[in-house]
Amino acid sequence: MLNPCDPAFVAALSARLPEGTLTAPEPRHLEEPRGRRCGQAGALARPRSTAEVAAVVRACAEARVGVVPVSGGTGLVGGQIMVSGPAPVLLSLERMTSLRGVWPEENAMVVEAGMILAEVQAQAAKVGRLFPLSLASEGSCWIGGNLAANAGGTAVLRYGNARDLCLGLEAVLPDGTVFNGLTRLRKDNAGYDLRHLLIGSEGTLGVITAASLKLFPQPAARVVALLSVPSPAAALDLLALCGDRAAGMVSAFELIHRTGFDFLAETGFDLRAPFDPVPEWLVLLELELPGGLDPEVTMASLYEAGAGAGLLTDGVIATSEAQAASLWALRETIPLANRKVGAVSSHDISLPLSAIPSFIEKAPQAIAALGAFRVNCFGHLGDGNLHWNVFPERGHTAAEHEPVRDRVKQVVHDLVHAAGGSVAAEHGVGRLKVADLARYGDPGKLAAMRAIKTALDPAGIMNPGAVLG
Repeated sequence: MLNPCDPAFVAALSARLPEGTLTAPEPRHLEEPRGRRCGQAGALARPRSTAEVAAVVRACAEARVGVVPVSGGTGLVGGQIMVSGPAPVLLSLERMTSLRGVWPEENAMVVEAGMILAEVQAQAAKVGRLFPLSLASEGSCWIGGNLAANAGGTAVLRYGNARDLCLGLEAVLPDGTVFNGLTRLRKDNAGYDLRHLLIGSEGTLGVITAASLKLFPQPAARVVALLSVPSPAAALDLLALCGDRAAGMVSAFELIHRTGFDFLAETGFDLRAPFDPVPEWLVLLELELPGGLDPEVTMASLYEAGAGAGLLTDGVIATSEAQAASLWALRETIPLANRKVGAVSSHDISLPLSAIPSFIEKAPQAIAALGAFRVNCFGHLGDGNLHWNVFPERGHTAAEHEPVRDRVKQVVHDLVHAAGGSVAAEHGVGRLKVADLARYGDPGKLAAMRAIKTALDPAGIMNPGAVLG
């Protein structure tokens, strides 16, 4: 049983930390982006160093007080929000934002966990390098949270998830021990790789305090196109064609349904697709090219090949950075429009690529018996990750469908699981998908996860209730 972070514990912990490290919780740390949950806590810890993080965690372990790490607050599965139970300590690394070192000749840099993702990208760019992790929330999310959730984003097709971009970690384990694993090595088989255990653990096995990150050469040029495709199946064939003809150069391949553009207009965003009428299905394609290749010629060649094969019917190729940015703005603003419309049920799912067209066809039929809905399907087709979100019809509200929300989610997730997919593609499990993990998770994997959690965190203080419940 855990104990609450009460005034007596706050006083005792304050005595072990520099003045100002402990404060009262702020609303921004207790709310999640969709406003569905509001958390609680006894205190907010804002350490300036790894040693101070270790002091907080060690004191909590000794007193059996829960620790909930909070990052940029952009997570959508409640991993940063503890609604019930003994009040925990919130642990924020917002003051740990330093660049500890950068080695462009090694394509590596070391940053503290509180650095905003956009700043990580900027620091890499200063030395002529690219840190390719890219998310809609990159202006506010933190690299520590990105690693804790194994964030994905738009460039996974070429560069991989956050896990694939990390060489080493520094972290505080549940007993307050500091794991000093900030290696810049590309090969190190000296025992278990604790880096990969901590990445994606959502703060349940420790607190990431710093990371050694992979950098890449800046591409010589990039080009973006918005293409009309006849169907999701045609989009997949176009993806394969791009892979054959532009191997290693496709950095993003986003599938977008017309509903996303309907929502942009409906919710007042002054953004319009460069088509009239808007096609039912579109693909946003980005290429990153090495020197010696003309970006517009390369994209035009792909367009001609795709059109010749009947895989696309129209398209717009950006001829400037401003045009490329405007095309990306269409894709990145759709989630904001979604929130304004208000979802009945949102689904962050991944599927084997070949199963995607069948799922897109069957899923609306499967939920039709539960009510009249609109579906906004978009996402990272290149890596099989769809955001398949269910909304009320225009003139109605999500609240009207509250009685069937859980049933809608289960129907969709059952279809995903039956197709060999995952119901937690890139946002993780948090607290909102604990029951889903229990329902769909492999028993052997779950048993191993519980054994690891018990071994590293026997008192259960780290992010109580997240992932395993």
